[in-house]
Amino acid sequence: MGAMTVDRADGRSANQLRPLACSRNILHRAHGSARWSQGDTIVLAAVYGPKAGTKKGENPEKASIEVIWKPKTGQIGKLEKEYEMILKRTLQSICLMTIHPNTTTSIIVQVFGDDGALLPCAINASCAALVDAGIPLRHLAVAICCGLTEGGSVILDPTKAEEQKIQAFAYLAFPNSPLSVLPSVPSAEDDGPIENGIITSVTHGVMPVVDYFNCLERGRAACAKISEFHRRSLESQVPGDLTKAT
Repeated sequence: MGAMTVDRADGRSANQLRPLACSRNILHRAHGSARWSQGDTIVLAAVYGPKAGTKKGENPEKASIEVIWKPKTGQIGKLEKEYEMILKRTLQSICLMTIHPNTTTSIIVQVFGDDGALLPCAINASCAALVDAGIPLRHLAVAICCGLTEGGSVILDPTKAEEQKIQAFAYLAFPNSPLSVLPSVPSAEDDGPIENGIITSVTHGVMPVVDYFNCLERGRAACAKISEFHRRSLESQVPGDLTKAT
């Protein structure tokens, strides 16, 4: 498969990610915050809580996660509502929900730039913000977008223009243990072999099964690089940032 030699408008190779950047603890009124960028896709995530009480329909014996998506311009639409739901489910799966029962933690996601791979960028930003807030996590979620070109090649981290041209793409989130970064992480519930698992998978367009599994393989390898970036980013702000001063 000619995935490695595909021509991309920005000159990247098929496996090459856009430049990553992450800064935390940038909103002083929030309990945790992070700004994550992948090229010109930029997301700011803010965490408030845990606050006492859960909303109607939530289990009071566990913690509750609330996600509020704020687009760069205009009102929230159907796609943003879908992103809210997917992001909420993703974050619920990585948070230790029994640590703070009958509480609600709110994550506000503000989009500053959308040049492709927006949902993975939001997942990465939200995870960094949860770490900044000291929310107990069973593991981190590390997200990537994999695209399938008309010629059958897989490309990583597509831009908005590439997303609009390619045959299909998948938003994938994989688990990554925080133990190597955070010195005092609570032991995980249902502690199983997470290294080969997948947390979230959202596909757009028509993607043959063999290409989907190729995306999984390539996406997992790329997320190892993002995990390493996560680790370096977190280490640069540990230990003084583990418990934020209010």
